[in-house]
Amino acid sequence: MSQDERSAGEQPEEYPAPHLKGREAFKTHLMLVICLALCAIAFWFELGRALRGNHLSWAYVFEWPLLAGFVTYMWWKFLHPVSRTSERRPQKKPVAPEYAGMLAAWEEQQRKLEETRRLDEEAASRNDSAAIERMTDQ
Repeated sequence: MSQDERSAGEQPEEYPAPHLKGREAFKTHLMLVICLALCAIAFWFELGRALRGNHLSWAYVFEWPLLAGFVTYMWWKFLHPVSRTSERRPQKKPVAPEYAGMLAAWEEQQRKLEETRRLDEEAASRNDSAAIERMTDQ
């Protein structure tokens, strides 16, 4: 089995994404703490307003914890990035010899159909432009 045949069915190679280290990791943790603190303060403030009778504040009472959850999710994604995969074009799988003629005929038919479609579109656009010119001349 050749190298091309072996690699045709394999998954693309994965490369580990770089992890945050040092100063960048510290900044990420610090932003998480600040954002969570702000969300907690805003939650407490809106809860007090809602309990005093401001009915619109009840929406914010539920919004701030959701925002804190999103901040936590993004913090996690920054610390654990998804691995990158190499971009490879998919290779054609080998065709059994008894079907090679059928495949060639099918590919030729597809090429002819595509050419006919393209010619029809060109003719339609020429007819449209000619009709517009006739209408403006009158």
